[in-house]
Amino acid sequence: MQSPNTRSTLLMAPALLWLTALMVVPCGLILALGFFRRGLYGGIEYTFTLENFALIVDPLYAGIFLTSARIAGLATLIAVVIGYAAAYAIAAAPRQRQPFLLFLAVLPFWSNYLIRTYAWIVLLNREGLITQGLRMLGYEGEPPSMLYTEGAVITGLVYNYLPFVILACYAPLARLNPELAEASRDLGASAFTTFRRVILPMTVPGIAAGAVFVFVLSIGNFITPALLGGGRFQMMGNLIYAQFLTANDWPFGAAISMVLIAIMMGLLTLQAIAAEKGAGEKREGADG
Repeated sequence: MQSPNTRSTLLMAPALLWLTALMVVPCGLILALGFFRRGLYGGIEYTFTLENFALIVDPLYAGIFLTSARIAGLATLIAVVIGYAAAYAIAAAPRQRQPFLLFLAVLPFWSNYLIRTYAWIVLLNREGLITQGLRMLGYEGEPPSMLYTEGAVITGLVYNYLPFVILACYAPLARLNPELAEASRDLGASAFTTFRRVILPMTVPGIAAGAVFVFVLSIGNFITPALLGGGRFQMMGNLIYAQFLTANDWPFGAAISMVLIAIMMGLLTLQAIAAEKGAGEKREGADG
């Protein structure tokens, strides 16, 4: 008879093989490309070098990285504030209505990402629905410039990734024992104090998970800056896209890709450690 560990290994084997073949191996090949030179007329010259990674700290490319981090950070902050409020409202709703509200929250995922982004172009352009709505209300001035701005890029990122935050924050809020809040109020704490000192600390792992998801997906995004930013805002994803498909500099594009992947993996690792630490503190509190 097979042991439980053997059965678990056999059950995980197809998924591990799939991930190894389609994620680990391609990432390894991309990493290897980063240590070679670009050929004189494009292509790859198989000569070992560290110049591609050293070039990333050049002020030009470092500025693009900082711009990407700033835009992704603003999108993350806005998404966390809106998403946590929405998750809190869903968790506070009657239990029989919560599945329907969650369905509405993830409904955008049922349409293609590209279609959702094009929808924002329809809304934000000078002859779009927002401008027409302002004119119906009596506004006769110059239409506001909303499309091809940094605000449009951030709006698109927040809209597309907001469901991740809602789901990540809803999970700990739904598991929260309502007796804790009742006990806090019975001891004389105000609603705001109860939220700040009881509810918020216990849902930090969900907030962190949602924030990491939005930041990681935003900083590497290239579709939203290209469409809603009109190419005016170069982000890391656009830079990698240009190196592979326009400049034909695969080694430098591979180096940038690996740095971005390393940052993403670092953030995900920190989030996992923080979540495990929070779970350990909860278990210690329960045992005590």
